Amino acid sequence: MKKQHLVMIGNGMAGLKTVEYLLKENNQLYDITIFGSEPYTNYSRIMLSSVLQGDVTFDDITINDWKWYEDNEITLYPNETVVEIDYQKQLIATDKERKMNYDKLIIATGSNPFILPLPGIDKEGVMTFRTIDDCKKMIEAAKHHKKATVIGGGLLGLEAARGLLNLGMKVDVVHLADRLLNNQLDAKAGQLLKKELERQGMHFYLEKQTSEIYGDKNVEGLRFNDGTSIEADLVVMAVGIKPNIALAQESGMEVKRGIVVNDQMETSIPNIYAVGECTEHNGMVYGLVKPLYEQAEVLGKNLANQHTRYTGSTVYTQLKISGIDLFSVGKIEETDQAKAIYSYDEIGETYKKVLFEEDKAVGAVLYGETSLGGSLLDMIKKQKFIPDHQKAELLQPVKIEESYAATLPRNEHVCTCNSVSKSCIIENVLNKNLNSVNDVKKHTKASSSCGGCKPVVQELLDYIQSDFFHETVKDNRFCSCTSLTEDEIVRAIQHKKLTSFDMITETLEWNNLSGCSICRPALAYYLEMIYPEHYVHEEFLFLDHKTNASLEKDGTYTIVPQLYSGKVRAEQLKRISDVLMDFDIDTVSISSDQRLKINGIQESDLISVCSALNMTLHSYHPFSLRSVQIPDCNCTKDKGKLSTIVEEIEQQTEFLNLPTSLTIKAFCCKKKLSEHYFDLALLQTGNGWELITDQGILYATISSQEIINVLLSFIQYYRRSANYNEKISQWTARVSIVHIREVLFNHEIQQMLLDDLKSDQTNRKQSIVRQPQL
Repeated sequence: MKKQHLVMIGNGMAGLKTVEYLLKENNQLYDITIFGSEPYTNYSRIMLSSVLQGDVTFDDITINDWKWYEDNEITLYPNETVVEIDYQKQLIATDKERKMNYDKLIIATGSNPFILPLPGIDKEGVMTFRTIDDCKKMIEAAKHHKKATVIGGGLLGLEAARGLLNLGMKVDVVHLADRLLNNQLDAKAGQLLKKELERQGMHFYLEKQTSEIYGDKNVEGLRFNDGTSIEADLVVMAVGIKPNIALAQESGMEVKRGIVVNDQMETSIPNIYAVGECTEHNGMVYGLVKPLYEQAEVLGKNLANQHTRYTGSTVYTQLKISGIDLFSVGKIEETDQAKAIYSYDEIGETYKKVLFEEDKAVGAVLYGETSLGGSLLDMIKKQKFIPDHQKAELLQPVKIEESYAATLPRNEHVCTCNSVSKSCIIENVLNKNLNSVNDVKKHTKASSSCGGCKPVVQELLDYIQSDFFHETVKDNRFCSCTSLTEDEIVRAIQHKKLTSFDMITETLEWNNLSGCSICRPALAYYLEMIYPEHYVHEEFLFLDHKTNASLEKDGTYTIVPQLYSGKVRAEQLKRISDVLMDFDIDTVSISSDQRLKINGIQESDLISVCSALNMTLHSYHPFSLRSVQIPDCNCTKDKGKLSTIVEEIEQQTEFLNLPTSLTIKAFCCKKKLSEHYFDLALLQTGNGWELITDQGILYATISSQEIINVLLSFIQYYRRSANYNEKISQWTARVSIVHIREVLFNHEIQQMLLDDLKSDQTNRKQSIVRQPQL
């Protein structure tokens, strides 16, 4: 199947997370090209403050290095900006006069720092704090300047101020509101934060509006609207961000505050998507990493034809500024409807506040001690009922065995940014003896993005190390030859282009290079599915439809006449009988799927036997669809259409391998369903057809061709996404029947699966062509 060309404008966190989700779902759909306006690979923008503060290096905040792009066959054009989109020709143009066509386009241009239109904004010494280059400029400037002023007392401004303090500068923070982090903290928490930061060396000017940045060529200070002024030789503008929508606006897309997208992250123009800080969904523009990663997951899965919807995010803030833990979610101020409970420890300087509207929590502010953040967020997102007598208990110390981390289901995500489940953390902690949040971050990526899950990770570590934890780790290894899981191995086969069994066992460092009875057949299956052109079938001989056979262990061959829909005509029986007599063949058996198998044919006689038989032959494989059986029935229904459908299904699935054996049966009477075992059933109804799984009716239609298309696309989707040896019933339970319906009911995807199935059938026929050694 020919790959489509996916182009992404922007090389930031949301865009690259989208690509990661896409590759995880299916890395065979697209050739991917990315344009980034910066000269770097993807890095964590939210970790720039840690670089400025000296906690980490620039290399430490790299998320995807050059090797990652190379391993995933992604073309990155760094330091190159897309300046035009021609959506009618599906063409983009860059500032380096490069033009490129696309099939799908993602706009992930992020946001730009908001610059106050002040007199003197163009003076030397005024800068923003948004990119690696901004960070480098600030570090260099700190070597030559002594007094810095940060305009903006929000998250970014306080992080920049802390970094400048660490660089040895005197730092003033100017803020328009009456308290720091006024969008996240109430008056009490804001007062506590200001007091602590002043203790660390910052100085604040609250409720101050800057009117001018003064000086000659270089910055010398700021003047305020009230007539007062302060001196400064470095000014950092950190008053907020605005979506980078100029390119989309010029291209004719619907734009409001951000690029308007629907629940599938589609813009107003077909085949163009947007994700991240540049987007607007249902009137909301998000600037925090968690909602942006939630958007990325939806878009990545949709591009991989795993249809899902983005319905918005619950915005919360979990951060550590200068060693101070803060948590904020939802409403932070009381109203006539929102009432609050408080807890304030003046000695320990911790503050907790939860707001309720009737019996539901609607917001919270935590300062100094944030372990309740996870459970409060869960209550608010799920709108849990909390009676009055339980509300005050929320602020009381929680027993470790009753904590949020302890009671969280194992399959739930602890770190939503990086899709790290509780189970994943437990397995890594136990298997690798991890003891700290940093250890967990290193091995699982939990808390490596926004950091909001750090308290829950710590709480989970405390629970695992307590006397109340008694869980064991399930062995998810593929087999005893390796420590890798089945999914990890399949991804490695694809990403590292491992085209043989020996390449897999050597590259992935198998304990037993010759493999075992579990991994050998499974790897053979995956190799053939991923690289059919490299796979050689020694056990088959195929010249054409009338000359093919299976090689048995004793060196003889077996041929199987293809009797479509289980019917045999008298003329066919006579021909088979004549061949058996003429070639003195007396070994004939009937298989479990009621086929005649002619055994014991010598290789020297094989061509002559096939020529004399002159019948289409069935190429048998243990994991192929052998036949579609029509159970006996005494009803008076006309079974001609049923037989015709069954014959077409058998013809279009010939030679295809499957994850495991598959039993399909076709019924003309519903009452017969309960008498037979099947993985899939085709039922002829009074006015149409039904496709049935163990979970009930999957599809119903009056069109015979439609039911054929749905059944064949179902089989192909199963082949492409099931694990080796995974039965249909296990697969449908794992991926959900709802998801399967969403895939099959999309006519574009259905047609793609049908084309893919035909291509696989052709490739497999070619892979088993082998001349007999006469």
